Amino acid sequence: MEHTDLRVGIIGTGWIAEKAAYTLQRQEGLTCLAVGSRTQERADSFAAEWGIARAYGSYEQLIADPDVDLVYVGTPHSHHYAVTRQAILQGKACLVEKAFMANYNESLAIVNLARRKKVFLAEAIWTRYQPIVTTIRQLLADGRIGSPRLYTASIGYSMGNKPRIMRPDLCGGALLDLGVYSINFVRMFSEADILQVESQCLKSDTGMDLVNTASFRLSNGALANIQSSACCVNDNQGTICGTEGYLIVDNINNPQTVKVYARDRVFVEEIKVPQQITGYEYQFLACREALQKGWTESPLMPLNETLYIMRLMDDLRHQWGVHYPMDDETIEDEEALE
Repeated sequence: MEHTDLRVGIIGTGWIAEKAAYTLQRQEGLTCLAVGSRTQERADSFAAEWGIARAYGSYEQLIADPDVDLVYVGTPHSHHYAVTRQAILQGKACLVEKAFMANYNESLAIVNLARRKKVFLAEAIWTRYQPIVTTIRQLLADGRIGSPRLYTASIGYSMGNKPRIMRPDLCGGALLDLGVYSINFVRMFSEADILQVESQCLKSDTGMDLVNTASFRLSNGALANIQSSACCVNDNQGTICGTEGYLIVDNINNPQTVKVYARDRVFVEEIKVPQQITGYEYQFLACREALQKGWTESPLMPLNETLYIMRLMDDLRHQWGVHYPMDDETIEDEEALE
């Protein structure tokens, strides 16, 4: 990428695409160049609302636009695989919204395809790219709370009967939509392997997990407890508890403050995040840096880490008996799974 601005084409016109468009409009160095929808009418409406220059009535047309540097896939995760595969085959860099794919097999196929084609690919798990992650890691490296021994992460929203939560064909349930944040919270601050998993969930009448909990035993001797829910409100907090103190991180899917405590619950300090547009800007800026430097993935969210988490979520769903139609589908490109 020789020019300065990253020119982004948005696939999809839902609320997450709206958040991306709003962010791109307001961040220097980023341009929302185009939007692609399944209908021209919807693409035109979205482009007019958000001041986007080019509107395409199909995903294929957007992917074919030679001026689009990065395709942002903002459709439901049930629909990520086909459009991302098509974009990579056309040599287009892709930022794919979380959860990355429907399952591990789809994820592995897409990652291997991108690596074979030497095309940039990243998962848009926005918390991974935010500066506060570096701050927390430095607190841990400095020994501010001693040696971490327990991680907790909870997230929950009362989401009603939204189709994307209730329907198996849309990869419903709390795990891929919300639980992915809880898992990433643990993994961002501990790279230790997960040796043992115990979990349970409460399911909807359609077989989707509405509330789930899991406990992980880590290879570094620590434990982690995570929760996610699509049917009740939660404080969305994460904690990292060490031998000399603990950290409380508010709102794990967009942290705003980190509170540091010493022994006996003695408050030490509160660290606030820098002013942000929405928090989405950091993932796009990371993509711009990667493309300018010729990288094919971002060190802030390595593709192997995306694969690790996708496999873990498959394992959790298997324990619960939560099944998607995509789990039965055969990946056509067998070489992609090698």
